[in-house]
Amino acid sequence: MQSRLRVQGHPIQPMLVTFPFGLFVSATVFDLTDVAGGPVFLGEVGYWTGVAALFAAALTVVAGMVDLWDVPGDRTRRTAIAFNLVNAAMAGMFLVACLVRAHSPERGATAAILVTELVALAVGGVGVRLGARLMRQFDSGRADAGSLDAFAASPVDIVRPRP
Repeated sequence: MQSRLRVQGHPIQPMLVTFPFGLFVSATVFDLTDVAGGPVFLGEVGYWTGVAALFAAALTVVAGMVDLWDVPGDRTRRTAIAFNLVNAAMAGMFLVACLVRAHSPERGATAAILVTELVALAVGGVGVRLGARLMRQFDSGRADAGSLDAFAASPVDIVRPRP
């Protein structure tokens, strides 16, 4: 299975998934620090980091939907659909947290928002496992990237040093 959206032979969606997930983790760390009594501005930094993550998640969902067109209707398709739904659920939870905070003047985090974000990250962890399974299914039949066979189209020639 080949992805439609590729950069130099590599599918784009697995690269894009790291951005929203990393930003969501960063937003949660900022909010944890804010709730734990850190400087007030960290709550606003956490809010804007969450907003940036939502934009990155939207791009990732679009790339995932484009790739979903070419996935055969078997176990791989079910995994791809589950992967996209889990990532959308994580983004949805963060969207709720951002919408609740949008009306406060300092956009600081509360304990309830922090719990919501932690649950969303747990859901995202399931997405990471599904993404790993999906990549294994996409790469099945190809040479192991860690083996020397991945670099050679024919058997590896051994070059002997001169005596």
